[in-house]
Amino acid sequence: MLNFQIQSDSDIPASKQLFAQIQFAIASGQYPPAHRLPSTRQLAMITGLHRNTISKVYQQLEESGLVESVAGSGIYVKAHERESTINSDSPLVGSVNVIKESIDRVMESGYTLAQIKEMILEEIDWRISCCDRVIVTVPQRDISAGEIMQQELRDSLSIDIELIELEKLPQILAEINFGTLVTNRYFIQEVLAIVPPNSFRVIPIDMYDYNKELAIIKDLPSQACLGIVSLSQGTLSIASSIVNSQRGDDLLVLTSSVSDRDRLKAVVRAAHTIIAGYASYDVVKAEIVAMREDLIRIPDVIRTDSYIAEKSINLLKRELGLSNN
Repeated sequence: MLNFQIQSDSDIPASKQLFAQIQFAIASGQYPPAHRLPSTRQLAMITGLHRNTISKVYQQLEESGLVESVAGSGIYVKAHERESTINSDSPLVGSVNVIKESIDRVMESGYTLAQIKEMILEEIDWRISCCDRVIVTVPQRDISAGEIMQQELRDSLSIDIELIELEKLPQILAEINFGTLVTNRYFIQEVLAIVPPNSFRVIPIDMYDYNKELAIIKDLPSQACLGIVSLSQGTLSIASSIVNSQRGDDLLVLTSSVSDRDRLKAVVRAAHTIIAGYASYDVVKAEIVAMREDLIRIPDVIRTDSYIAEKSINLLKRELGLSNN
């Protein structure tokens, strides 16, 4: 679990540091749907921030659609009604009990068993129809994140995966009636604002939690230079903010997208350690080989395991009927 820390002397405002850390905890599934966030008092004790500052961060998270406030109870990670809430790790017996309890509640509302059966069969038929077309969608501003998701899902699921910019999604929805939309949890609110009810199945994926990489960053020597390379500009921005909140000015952080070759060369020259996304790793290694004669030292390159959390891959397999496990 991410340890919330704030660097008071950082150029990044404290509220932005905290926002990025909580946002990542939600997007990586460390704070799952319906999880209760720490109270403002608890978080103030952990981070040293004023409770008013934390309240403003929670308000921003609520405005972004990631959390919701429950009067008299607290702040919870929002579970969107059209996203999958099935826990792929849940035992079958537990799932059967949930189904039984759900049927009991619906019957208490006045429905007959025949009506409930019809509703369940309609839902199953709809989900099966949605499996025929699987689309990854992200905003154009971070289309590279969509490219990473598309490639990883193709490799993991061995099916055709389309990639469509969120801005072009309304046109696609006007042409087809059913399908499964997969997006990063960062963008779930934007997707649900476009997709009409009872049309596409919307499934947000959780990001890989990067716990291994965060442990490595924690152990880097003082005043070391860390390079971060990714296809996704959004990932670079979030990663830079989180690393800064963990180490502050004690660690110099340089980021580069794979497409910016001049910036990439600068990172290779300066960094002691480079963390590269799995889709960027080969490019970084090739650049080091090409620059070897000009380098004072060869940086260590750490390849991240994936972009999508394994539990999300397993959930998609179940949703799409690709696994019996």
